[in-house]
Amino acid sequence: MSNEQKRTNAPQELRMGPGGRRGPGGPMGMQNIEKAKDKKRTLKRLFLYFGGEKKIVGVLLAAVTVMVICSVYAPKLQSEAIDFITKHKFDNVGKILVIMLIVYGIYTVCSLIQSVLSAHLSQHIVKRMREDLFDKIVHLPIKYLDTHPHGDVMSRMTNDVENISNTVSQSLSSLVSGILTIAGTVIMMFYLCWQLALLSCITVVLTVIVTKTLSKNMRRFFLKRQELLGELNSATEENITGYKTVVAYNRQDRVIEEFNQISDDMTKTGIIAEIIGGSMGPVMNVVNNIGFVIIAAFGGFFAIEEIVSVGMISAFIVYARQFGRPINEIAQLYAQIQTALAGAERVFDIMDEQTESCLEENCSDIMPEGKGVISFEHVDFSYVPEKQVLYDFTLNVRAGHKVALVGATGSGKTTVVNLLMRFYDTDSGRILIDGVDIRDISLEELRRNIAIVLQDTVLFSDTIKNNLKYADINASDEQIEQAAKIGCCDRMISHMEKGYETMLSESGQNLSQGQRQLLSISRAVLANPKILILDEATSSVDTRTEKNIQDAMVNLMKDRTSLIIAHRLSTIRDADFIVVLDQGKIVETGNHEELIRQQGRYYELYMTQFSGKQI
Repeated sequence: MSNEQKRTNAPQELRMGPGGRRGPGGPMGMQNIEKAKDKKRTLKRLFLYFGGEKKIVGVLLAAVTVMVICSVYAPKLQSEAIDFITKHKFDNVGKILVIMLIVYGIYTVCSLIQSVLSAHLSQHIVKRMREDLFDKIVHLPIKYLDTHPHGDVMSRMTNDVENISNTVSQSLSSLVSGILTIAGTVIMMFYLCWQLALLSCITVVLTVIVTKTLSKNMRRFFLKRQELLGELNSATEENITGYKTVVAYNRQDRVIEEFNQISDDMTKTGIIAEIIGGSMGPVMNVVNNIGFVIIAAFGGFFAIEEIVSVGMISAFIVYARQFGRPINEIAQLYAQIQTALAGAERVFDIMDEQTESCLEENCSDIMPEGKGVISFEHVDFSYVPEKQVLYDFTLNVRAGHKVALVGATGSGKTTVVNLLMRFYDTDSGRILIDGVDIRDISLEELRRNIAIVLQDTVLFSDTIKNNLKYADINASDEQIEQAAKIGCCDRMISHMEKGYETMLSESGQNLSQGQRQLLSISRAVLANPKILILDEATSSVDTRTEKNIQDAMVNLMKDRTSLIIAHRLSTIRDADFIVVLDQGKIVETGNHEELIRQQGRYYELYMTQFSGKQI
């Protein structure tokens, strides 16, 4: 609709809801529509969230209903006012104008109520859904997060939930008001003059045909534009993430060329898409004008025949527009609703996943008494069916002993730790701690007694103190400082301006990798575990710091069972027991001297690292 036409029709038409809103993909809501596989089930579950907001929904629907009544009744009042003017009954005109003012006022108030309630409804529902989803995610098994892209999980928390929010706030009231407006307008049109009402349906038929034809042609270009936008975003993210590599290999020109190529393709496609999309308005104006001509021509004829009045013709012109507009709006909302349902289904898919609590049906809450004897009995395991990782893995670790797991990458060292922590469960065989199957111990109790220092250090955007207290939220300042000393990071912390209150950026990016490793080790010290796991714990620190940590770990490991995964064999020479893994099988066991004398697999690994040095 042109600006001039909007100004012309503004006094005659009550605008209902977000009419004419451009969808996220372009005009008429053209976008890459995802569809839910089971719409009925998804809708049913989505409506359960509305159940907790019955009062808001009830008032919202009441406000929308009153708005529709006002929008349908206003043209009739306008018709009566025009008829009174043509008959020179000006006294009655004043009364009609007052009533019209009241109707418009009620409409405005209800419109404001509808906007406020829609915002409250959408945010309340999304808040509950986000909370339920996040609660589910943090209780999912590690296996789920290992086998699903993190970006996809985050997308469900952000994009999918946001789509649901937008649909609830924007589409719900528009959909209800659109349906009610169509019904109310049809009733009023047939009530006033069934002949003109039937003629007005010609415009509706034309509107449906034009909308369907143009939408079909537009969708191809808008889908292509969305695909190119995805490629552009991927290229941007990839090159920003790998910027150091791009610069190091002097690939800036090549990267710019590839980016510009995608950008050029997107520009060309976007221009075509916008041109076709922009044609929707003018074409629909032509259809609407045809409707006006039909109503004006036949209305004039019916007026001469005294079938209708002049005011009634004016009302029919408004009703004709009011009848066609909800049809267009509902067509626009279709894509948004479908996408929101698909997003809701993706969210519910995660909510339907089994949590780790489902693995604890027969678990005891108490860790068995003992000092940490670990037994692996004939354990077989595979992450993916038909790709076995561990074969008949049998190992006994005595309490208080320091056992090292060594082997080439992919030999199964980290898998042993994953099974002990119950991040995964064995395919067959069992794992015992102090004679009790770990499947009979609650996960919370099991993990409270095991501290792990990973190769990839994880720190949070918080103070150093709170990052250390992550292992024991009730730890005192003295205990924190003692743990920092054992972990050899107390001097590093003391040199910082705010000491233990120093804020860490995301993932501890304002610290070096070695400093992050030291904090991670100190955090494990504070946990005071029965069993300690070190997964390449000193891989990112210098030789001098590594030596200090090794010395400090002697006290930490005393009376604690320790499992050490190491590629740098210098760090495990003093281990009580070394287990050599190769392709998921134990091929050698013994201490350092024994394995060197055997000149087997361990000897080969050691010589690879220390060739030419004295053993």
